Amino acid sequence: MYPLKFEPILKQTLWGGDKIESFKCLNTDLKGIGESWEISGVTDNESVVANGTDKGLTLSELVRKYREELVGESNYARFGNEFPLLIKFIDAKEDLSIQVHPNDNLAKKRHNSKGKTEMWYVISADKGAKLRSGLSEQITPKEYKERVYNNTITDVLQEYDINAGDVFFLPAGRIHSIGAGAFIAEIQQTSNITYRIYDFNRKDADGKTRELHTDLAREAINYEVLDNYRTEYEAEKNEPVELVACPYFTTSIYDMTEEIGCDYSELDSFVIFICVEGGCRIKDNEGNVIEMKAGETILLPATTQDVVITPNENGVKLLETYV
Repeated sequence: MYPLKFEPILKQTLWGGDKIESFKCLNTDLKGIGESWEISGVTDNESVVANGTDKGLTLSELVRKYREELVGESNYARFGNEFPLLIKFIDAKEDLSIQVHPNDNLAKKRHNSKGKTEMWYVISADKGAKLRSGLSEQITPKEYKERVYNNTITDVLQEYDINAGDVFFLPAGRIHSIGAGAFIAEIQQTSNITYRIYDFNRKDADGKTRELHTDLAREAINYEVLDNYRTEYEAEKNEPVELVACPYFTTSIYDMTEEIGCDYSELDSFVIFICVEGGCRIKDNEGNVIEMKAGETILLPATTQDVVITPNENGVKLLETYV
């Protein structure tokens, strides 16, 4: 096996912009690209291998072919043929809706699906760009519903000015939204279940307002109030810095100007690298070499024992994630 690249799945949205096309150096006539699904096993939205001998296989075909060798023994026992993570780039030219995702139990009960815990890493942010995450004050489910109807739900949400490098962890149940001008990488469980709470009374191209899921969301929300919803971390050069560790994924940031080696011999999981800045060369223990640049994502199979990452002359920033 070898490091795998995939064809991006591009999503045009009401709120999408033009950053993904330039960030990924794409040649496309599509306008308003809001999302690029980098690695996806979601039904009807499966990634297709773009390189090597397995080129053309879908991600689910890849999992069925290699099983534990691709995802790791414990992951295959836990998830079977379903790949457990969904990786995206998101470009918000306009505000996204206020939304929430169900946890595993509720998603299983209602949709026979996994829940959706996720994280954001801010790649870049326009001046004045914001993100909303979590409640700013205690409310009841009854008050939540009233605030949706009287257009004051945003008054009780915590809002953050954002800059490149900011991180937010979003466990299932936490109300959130991405603001205009935010360009982020998103790592999440393989789930496409979203409850739209509030959409600023916007209308689509046909003059219709989008469906809201007020009652479904009411039972999914975690009404706990925290002091700070931003993930605080200390940046370091040429050392992995852990950002998030949860039952669904562990993610670190590598900000590199020097060559480093990563030992995965004791890790029973695939590893995903997401290049958010610069570029590098990655060589694995089998002698496979792959070049990465900003906007690219690769999947290292669980059989990978170690890699050596050599940054380009201008350095590289990589997100590393695994289960």
